[in-house]
Amino acid sequence: MKVLLLVFLTSFFVVLLSTPSLIKVALLKRLFDEPDSERKFHGRRVPSIGGIIIFAGILFSFALWLPIGEVPEYSLLIRQVNDFKYLVATLLILFFVGIKDDIIGTAPIKKLAAHVVVGMILVIMADVRLTGLHGLFGVWDLPYWGSIFLSLFTYIVVVNAFNLIDGVDGLASGIGFIASASFGTWFMMAGDVVSASLAYAMAGSLLAFLIFNFSPAKIFLGDSGSLTLGLLICYLAIKLIEFDKTDVNSEIISHVSKPTFAMAVLVYPLLDTLRIFIYRTIRGISPFAADRNHIHHRLQDIGLTHRWTAVTLYIFNLLIVGLALYTRNYSPSISFAIVGCGAVVFVQIPFLVSKKKNRQKGNQIEGIEE
Repeated sequence: MKVLLLVFLTSFFVVLLSTPSLIKVALLKRLFDEPDSERKFHGRRVPSIGGIIIFAGILFSFALWLPIGEVPEYSLLIRQVNDFKYLVATLLILFFVGIKDDIIGTAPIKKLAAHVVVGMILVIMADVRLTGLHGLFGVWDLPYWGSIFLSLFTYIVVVNAFNLIDGVDGLASGIGFIASASFGTWFMMAGDVVSASLAYAMAGSLLAFLIFNFSPAKIFLGDSGSLTLGLLICYLAIKLIEFDKTDVNSEIISHVSKPTFAMAVLVYPLLDTLRIFIYRTIRGISPFAADRNHIHHRLQDIGLTHRWTAVTLYIFNLLIVGLALYTRNYSPSISFAIVGCGAVVFVQIPFLVSKKKNRQKGNQIEGIEE
């Protein structure tokens, strides 16, 4: 559709043309990330406020081309406008929390409190929530209290997941581009032009940002960018899962399990976050503590560069999405099991390679000592 192309191109060129100026201002005002931590591989000062231009590019292009005339029913139009109202309000909260963290830092408990407030606004006031699992594990509908709890938990997890994977040049923005493009295509095929416009506004902004964020990065997303990205993608994921596809003619859309597809699109952020939280909890470490135990760090430990680490995880994400589409004719539970097992098997590879390298290194040391 023409409006989707306009949204995509507008956000793309806004970010493409504005980012060099933002980089210059950030360097002049010393708003950069200091290479003073063992977790940071860049040996230079890199601006960390890329979220400013992502936020502006998405909001400007989506508001400019908001396809109100494409909404077929008045009641649906009112719902879309209502969603947009609450979405802007919650975006502003997380954006300013992220900006504060990028510039002077924010305590984890304060960030968590902001996530809870944002989640409650969207779940309770905007009523954007998961009402059921749509056949996954044999569960169709949830009681209201269960719906509120699951939706709030989902918001907090997904938003933090994108914040946690922003540890390699181009990783969070690239995975965000894949997710937004996937959701945008799904909504376009389903006939939801408004949601598709929001997704393509994100895709255009992130694709342009990747030009500056891909290794070697000239600017980072920062918390302002990763939190904005996580919130919008979580919003789109819930809208997709709750979308009524009874009138959709597309074979792919009508047969694929919506929860499985949404989780497949978000497979790397969700899997890495689940793994790192379990790992830290077992060892008695705070789940919010920073370390180098993420999957992308392990890929670097076995010899991959920033560039190839990001590309490897892009390919992994796309393969899992393809697997979800391939299993669309299976029951939701079986499809989810196949996709989940495939994802878990893949992420074990860098750990197995790392163990093998350590074993070989140990044998070499023993040989030298003898």
